[in-house]
Amino acid sequence: MLFVIVAPLALAVVALAIPSNRRRPVALLAGALVHAAGIAVLFGAPPPARAGAWLAFDPLAKVALLTTTALFVAAAVYAQGYLARRDDRDNRIFVGGLLFLLSAMTTVALSQHLGLSWVAIEATTLASAPLIYFNHNARSLEATWKYLLICSLGIALALLGTFFLALSGAGPGGPRSLLLEDLLAAGPSLSRPWVRAAFVFLLVGYGTKMGLAPLHSWKPDAYGEAPGLLGALLAGGLTNFAFLAIVRVFQVTRAAGDEAFARDALVGLGLLSIGLAAVFVVGQRDFKRMLAYSSVEHMGILALGVGLGGAAAGGAFFHSMNNGLTKGVLFLTAGNIHRAFGAKTTDEVRGAARRLPVSGPLFLAGFLAITGSPPFSPFFSEFAILNGAFGEGRFVVGGLFLALLAVIFVGMATTVLAVVQGDPGDAPPVPNSGDSWLTAAPPFALMALVLLLGLFLPEGLRDLFGAAARLVGGRWE
Repeated sequence: MLFVIVAPLALAVVALAIPSNRRRPVALLAGALVHAAGIAVLFGAPPPARAGAWLAFDPLAKVALLTTTALFVAAAVYAQGYLARRDDRDNRIFVGGLLFLLSAMTTVALSQHLGLSWVAIEATTLASAPLIYFNHNARSLEATWKYLLICSLGIALALLGTFFLALSGAGPGGPRSLLLEDLLAAGPSLSRPWVRAAFVFLLVGYGTKMGLAPLHSWKPDAYGEAPGLLGALLAGGLTNFAFLAIVRVFQVTRAAGDEAFARDALVGLGLLSIGLAAVFVVGQRDFKRMLAYSSVEHMGILALGVGLGGAAAGGAFFHSMNNGLTKGVLFLTAGNIHRAFGAKTTDEVRGAARRLPVSGPLFLAGFLAITGSPPFSPFFSEFAILNGAFGEGRFVVGGLFLALLAVIFVGMATTVLAVVQGDPGDAPPVPNSGDSWLTAAPPFALMALVLLLGLFLPEGLRDLFGAAARLVGGRWE
C-alpha cells in the first residue's frame, strides 16, 4: 500500500527537478499510470487486514480510490494537451502539486488512524492551494487566499475534534488510541459527550473541506478561477476524501451509541446544501460558478444518503463515484469552452456546440447526467437515495429532496442551454483553442463510463457499495 502513496510523491520530486516546461507533464502522466497500476494490483490481490495497522484497503478506500484513479488518469491525459497550449506559464508547481495532491488523497483513503487522516487532509490543502493561482491574475489570487484561509479554519476545527475524540477514550479502560479499529471496539465505553463534541467539530471541519453549506464559501471562487482539470480533481476527487473522513468519524459516533444525533445532523446539512445550491443555481450566468454550486448540491446528496441510512447509504456510495466521474466531464469541457471563448458567462458565451463540436455536446450530456437524467448512472444513485428515504418513512425529506432536484434541473438547464445552443455570432474566437483529441478524449471517456455504469452495474461494484454501506449501518438494494 505504501507504493501507491510514495510513487506519486517520488514523481512529484522528479517533476520539480525537470527543467523543461514541455517535458514536465509527462511525469504527471507517468505518475497517474504508475498509481493506477498500483491500485489495480491492490484490487487484484488485496493485502490481508492486520491488527493495529495504520493503513488498510477497506471498502470505503476502494470506492474513493477507484473513482479518483480513473479521474486522475483522465486529467493527466488532458493535461498533456492543456499544458502544451499554456506554454506561457511555468508548470513546475502545477505538475508537482498535482502529484503531491494524488499522494495525499491516497493517504487519506488508506489511513485507519484519525490523526494521520487529519495530517493528510491538511496536506491536500497545501498541495492544491498554489494550483488555483495558475492563471496569475487578481481573481485567482483572491480565490487562492480564500480557499487557503477557509479550509485552514476548517482543518483547525477538525484538529480540535480529533483531540476531543482522543479524550473520549482517555478514561480508565479507554483505548487511548486514534486507530479506527480501537475506537470502534471500545465504542460503548467511550465518553458520549466528548464523542458528540468531536463529531460536531469534525463535521464542521471536514464539512468545510467537502463544501457542505453553509461552509462552502470558498467553492464558487476556487472552482470559478482554477483551471478546468484542477476543478475536476477538486470537485470529483478531493471532496470525496473529505466525505470519507466524515464517514469514518460517523462510524465511531455510531459505535459510541450516538447514531441518531449524527444522522439528524447529516440529514440537516445535506438538505441545507441542496437547498442553498438550488437558490444560487437559478439565474447563475457564470457556468463555472454554476458547477461549484452543483458540487455543493452533490455533497449535500452524499451527506443526506449516509444520514438516512438503509438503502440510501448504498446509493450514497454509488453516487460518490457517479458524481466524481461526471464532474470530470463537466469541468474538463467547461475548461475547453472557457478557453475557446475567453469568457465564462452566458453574456459572452453562446453556440459552444458549433465552435467545439465535441466539448459542447459533452457539456450538455454532462449536465443531463449530473441532474439525474436517465439512463446515466447518477439517475440510479439518486433514485436509490430517494427510494431509501421513502423506505425509511422519511416522506417529508424525500419530498423536499425531489422538489429541490427539480428546481436545480431547471436552473442549470437555463445556463447550460444558453452556453451550448445558438450561434457564436461575433464572439471573437481564441486562437489554438479548438477541440483536440488530448483535450476532448478524456471527458468523452469519462462520459462513456458514466453512461455504461447507468446501463450495466457489475456485480463486483454492487458488492463493493454494499460492503461500504454496511460499515455505516446501511445496505445495497
